Amino acid sequence: MAAGIILSGGENKRMEGLNKAFLSIGGRSLLLRNISELRRVCREVVVVTNEPGDYKGLPLKIKITRDLFPGKGPLGGIHAGLAASSYYLNFVVACDMPFVEAPLVSHMLKLAEGYDAVVPCVDACLQPLCAVYTKSCLPYIERSLQKENCRIVDFYPRARVRFLDEKEINGLADVGRVFLNVNTPEDWLKVQKLFNKQPDREIK
Repeated sequence: MAAGIILSGGENKRMEGLNKAFLSIGGRSLLLRNISELRRVCREVVVVTNEPGDYKGLPLKIKITRDLFPGKGPLGGIHAGLAASSYYLNFVVACDMPFVEAPLVSHMLKLAEGYDAVVPCVDACLQPLCAVYTKSCLPYIERSLQKENCRIVDFYPRARVRFLDEKEINGLADVGRVFLNVNTPEDWLKVQKLFNKQPDREIK
């Protein structure tokens, strides 16, 4: 059993102030797309945001929490999500990654036994915002936050991390799009074009 944690705490400066979580594609917001996909695998979904009033319309039983270390970026969000989660095992994803797929999430959760984290690495690039983190990461993360070291990957050397390569991802998700995120209007146009070329399968 596991929880899905969605980080929705960015300032959205490069998106001209638009909240990326509520950008819509295929008739659903990016946030609802991630909630739907995570619910296929996870018993609980936690949304981390410092503007909880904007999220009152979410489906029932979605847990909303805010940073315990404000202003520390995604690492602070991961910390808040892990602290709020009811489960030891957690899949963390940024709200602006619209193509996360349940088969990959499920596979990564299964790989977590004996590790503190499971992190994809494609073309020598780590994907720390589409990764599995257990509650055992909390002390490592807290230590980093207390030292004002807010880069996610900097706590990895102290933890037991299982890295997932491209060969292991193929067949579970489209490597060319699953790790795409939306930071700028140009990114958003790219995502829309990819979606139009390959729309969603039906999500039950």
